[in-house]
Amino acid sequence: MSMDQNLTSKESWLKSQWLRHLATVLAVSCVVMLTNLGGPRLWDRDEPRNANCAFEMLGRGDWIVPTFNAELRTHKPVLQYWSIMISYSLLGVSEFSARLPSAVYAILTAVLTWLMGRRLFGATAGLWAGCAIGSSLLFVMAGRACTPDATLIFWSTLSLAIYVLRTFPVATEQPATGRHSLFPDLLTAVLMYGAMGFAMLAKGPIGLIIPTACIGMFLLIETLPPLDVSHLVWWKRFPAQVWAVFHPVHFLRTCWYMNPVMALCVSLAIAMPWYVAVGIATDGEFLTGFFYDHNLSRATNAMEGHRGNVLFYPAAILVGMFPWSVIAIPLVMEVSARLRHRDGQSRSLVFAIAWVGVFIGLFTIAKTKLPSYITPCYPGAALLVGYVVDRWVRNDLLIAKFWPAIAAGVLVVVGIVLGAAVPAIAEEHLPGEEWLGILGLLPILTAAGGTVWAYQRQRLVAATWFAGGSALIVMSIFALGAQRADEHQRSHEILAAIFAQHEHPELASYRTLEPSWVFYAGMPVREYSPAAKSKKSEAETAARVIEHLEKSAGAYLITNRAGMQDLQGRLPADVVVLAERPLFLKNDRLFAIGRRRQETEAPAEVTAHVERIMAKQPPETFRY
Repeated sequence: MSMDQNLTSKESWLKSQWLRHLATVLAVSCVVMLTNLGGPRLWDRDEPRNANCAFEMLGRGDWIVPTFNAELRTHKPVLQYWSIMISYSLLGVSEFSARLPSAVYAILTAVLTWLMGRRLFGATAGLWAGCAIGSSLLFVMAGRACTPDATLIFWSTLSLAIYVLRTFPVATEQPATGRHSLFPDLLTAVLMYGAMGFAMLAKGPIGLIIPTACIGMFLLIETLPPLDVSHLVWWKRFPAQVWAVFHPVHFLRTCWYMNPVMALCVSLAIAMPWYVAVGIATDGEFLTGFFYDHNLSRATNAMEGHRGNVLFYPAAILVGMFPWSVIAIPLVMEVSARLRHRDGQSRSLVFAIAWVGVFIGLFTIAKTKLPSYITPCYPGAALLVGYVVDRWVRNDLLIAKFWPAIAAGVLVVVGIVLGAAVPAIAEEHLPGEEWLGILGLLPILTAAGGTVWAYQRQRLVAATWFAGGSALIVMSIFALGAQRADEHQRSHEILAAIFAQHEHPELASYRTLEPSWVFYAGMPVREYSPAAKSKKSEAETAARVIEHLEKSAGAYLITNRAGMQDLQGRLPADVVVLAERPLFLKNDRLFAIGRRRQETEAPAEVTAHVERIMAKQPPETFRY
């Protein structure tokens, strides 16, 4: 065979490998993200808020001002709402179309992770990284939820992927040297900062700050001149290295190297037009609420009780990357050993570590803490997972050989705990669903099968078995477990009881408001809630509730047990309790209050409303 034929054959094989790996990543992520995506109702509280905000904006034909329950919503910028509005326009209003944009963003993020893994660590490491991110617990949750998390993850990952693909050479085992290639050319930088501009439309300033901080941390480390700390006592060496990395001169030089003027100009050119437009349309109210209440206040105060210590985010990432997090200890040990050896992939490891470390570090400093805040670093963690799994498959780990077996043992323990805990929890909150404890068998079977294949030295088969088992575990939790839990939600029956009495009720709530009521009712729900915990405030609010019920025959109210106690003996004579149901997963009851229909036979419109609500379907249009 001639040399030309050999080259053609190799190119053909590489192309087919590229397509096979892409198809595998797409298959895993699509199956996990899309299976029964629209099955469960929207989960209170964030999902219906986001879904209905887009519903209201689409109904008004307004692409600028986000509202929920006919009131300005300042929690998040507009990109997620735009995505949902497009989905509604194409597919109609439903749970599936509300969640589909998040699923698409998550699938594309898995592809980007695969591409980065190929460039940083090699083709097979990229494949494992793409499969890992596509079957990690909290990343999948973000991709299957109607929230802006997957949107932010995609655009921030895209900016970092552009940096990697245009800056890093193809993965090699030879040590890399030089600084010239550590920042991309002008056009690439524009594309990179442009992606960050879209991330700013997804969640605000962090869309620019965090990705640039990740790249900046990588550059601070990699552009640092050689530092000799051998003459220092051991406990002074690490502080000396940290000081060298963050030395003001080195720090400012690195910041300037990243062209901050271009970063601001390009990202603001993307994001600023909408922020200006919404500021003008709301007389600055959105800007004040978003930047002050939902950015500055969350950074400086623990809002809504969401607080934690320095271990909060390390623990969160262990849960969020499950099942792949069972290799966390051997991963840390292997990566540490590789960094000490400084081969051609050390720079790639530093980049992935900087990505994860910046997110954990910055959000640990912030006062308000939620597990979802660090999900944009999961692709970076998946890159490290892909690297270590690839090394194990090639039998090229530096650490002791028994660590993978210990990881399998951890997965077995998790399966046993799930098998015992799920029936106990279901017995109290989801009676009749105790059988879901069988899901605990999936981690056990995944660990057992992988161990058997590994014992037979079929490492590739073992890793493939683990990847498939991980996808099945996570998919079963969300596609099956969430669906069964949803069957125990009863609040829609409260709405159905009201719509059975009146085709166009004037809805209000007292002391409780679940956002899903607004979405499935397809109309605003006026909220009555005491402004302060005082008897005077509570009495004044209760009086306004009674006034609401007295003013119209079509006035209806949803309240809880505390609200019923406040209103006891004060309701108009013809106002009765229409329905009473348990509040899902809470030790409380919901009550529908209003007047019964006088006619014996309900009009067709009323019957249609009731059937729609009982089928857990939103209306076609939102009625103000």
